[in-house]
Amino acid sequence: MVVGSKELIRDINTNLILESIINVNSISRATLAKNLGLTKATVSAIVQDLINKKLVIEIGSDDTTKGRKPILLSFNQRGGYVISIDLGINQISLLLSDLKGENRKLKQYNNSAPSFHIVALLKKIINDTLTELPTTAYGVIGISLSIHGVVYNNSIVFTPYYSLEQIELKKELEDIYHIPVYIENEANLSVIGEKTFCYDYPNIINISIHSGIGIGIISQNKLYTGYNGYAGEFGHTIIVPDGKPCPCGNHGCFEQYASEKALMQEFSKLKNLPLTDFNSFISYYKKGDPDAQIIINEFIKYMSIGVNNILNTFNPDIIIVNSSFVTYIPNILDRIEASITSRMNKYCTILPSKLQDTATLLGGTCICIKNFLGIKYLQLNTKHS
Repeated sequence: MVVGSKELIRDINTNLILESIINVNSISRATLAKNLGLTKATVSAIVQDLINKKLVIEIGSDDTTKGRKPILLSFNQRGGYVISIDLGINQISLLLSDLKGENRKLKQYNNSAPSFHIVALLKKIINDTLTELPTTAYGVIGISLSIHGVVYNNSIVFTPYYSLEQIELKKELEDIYHIPVYIENEANLSVIGEKTFCYDYPNIINISIHSGIGIGIISQNKLYTGYNGYAGEFGHTIIVPDGKPCPCGNHGCFEQYASEKALMQEFSKLKNLPLTDFNSFISYYKKGDPDAQIIINEFIKYMSIGVNNILNTFNPDIIIVNSSFVTYIPNILDRIEASITSRMNKYCTILPSKLQDTATLLGGTCICIKNFLGIKYLQLNTKHS
């Protein structure tokens, strides 16, 4: 039982009611009261307040055979918008969505701007999006920024492949738009996105493999980031002593052997070609190119080591792998599992990302929505289109 001031208790009950409404398609006042153990009068008063605030709408009557048909309630997902941005090394992706992560519009831009021009570039991209939006009750309720590096408390701590540590992106963008801005590591956002929209497990590891390798960690339904944000920098664990140099300062880091960037560089050396993009690599692989097969075997080899280490360290319910290798080579996870000889692997399920390139963006959407509404739990399970 919660003890406190009337205002505190009402706020808690309001958040519980709103959380219940947003996580279902429709629900009646009576069902809310029953599910939450609140009086019908309390629920009715809070619901009316939410209707007045244009957060909840009435959508018709429940189809019942007995007595008066109850009015159904639904979350007003069209009441505002969310802007999520993935600030990649060579590409910037922007996802615009409503307040349930639906009615999405994805845009992608080349990122060749030097670090000191990044705010100007982001401003242009965001402005282009804002000019398209119709008027709603709340407008844009939040902007999320996904960073490929270490983030702590909305500040960029370390970025190995671009230099953003000295730029206060949150402050600069909030000063321009007067909209809350949330900055987070891309692997952390990926695991939030997968949990919110696809896999509702209490303990999840999401391996995000792109220019580097990071893991997002959900432990007992909460994001784990460590003492100062460095948890999950799995790409900088050493798997080859005195191996290849890494921008982090170490030698032999995992991502120098298994990241998409490292493997494309290795393939280009094998073929004596300029840097190969992933689409070209897949074309070689599908034609049975022996060098492409060598690269896939390397990926399987090092990923098997990485997954085995994750299993023994975290013992999660599931491991999700988000990588173009998994997207375009469907049986590759089976080959990785087959390469893990430890008996530990039978206790865990390894699954492909369902959200792929939008995982990070939808994770940012989730953070914006939860902060705007003041709720803790969000499970949307929308279509992954």
